[in-house]
Amino acid sequence: MSKYVKDLIVRELKQRLDGVENCVIANVIGLNSAQTMKLRKRLREKDIRVLVVKNSLALRATEGSALATGFEGRGGNSAVVWGAEDFVSLVKEVTDLDGSDDYKTFETRGGVMDGELLSPARVKEISKWPSRAEQLSILAGQLTSPWRTLQSQLTGPGSKLASQIKKKGEE
Repeated sequence: MSKYVKDLIVRELKQRLDGVENCVIANVIGLNSAQTMKLRKRLREKDIRVLVVKNSLALRATEGSALATGFEGRGGNSAVVWGAEDFVSLVKEVTDLDGSDDYKTFETRGGVMDGELLSPARVKEISKWPSRAEQLSILAGQLTSPWRTLQSQLTGPGSKLASQIKKKGEE
């Protein structure tokens, strides 16, 4: 491949990966075309993007960005997977694919989160974290819990007093 063509590819990769700070790096080599189409469709439905890149070109394209650590020391080709609502949702989906019978050759090779290189084991660990939506529901429950307690403490004695007054009034 000529230097000119490589520069064009690097420019295109740089443009596509612009603004991406977190990703999962996977191996999709060995999937046939039907499996690849099915995989891409499944990920697209969840707003997840996949880009198969040559690691040396990806390293040049991500030089100076948070993603650069993900391609250092790697050879061959990799699939860069990014997107979704949040990084944890992305990792959960990729980990689910990694253990799937439909995509036996799909394998998580690691990832990058906030500029930190993640091992495949760390990616699996992150998949067990609560997603953004789950974290928001937990937070909402923790914020409203004291108010619910206060409300029951205020209305409890008042309702007892009201029932006693009503009972006395009926006598």
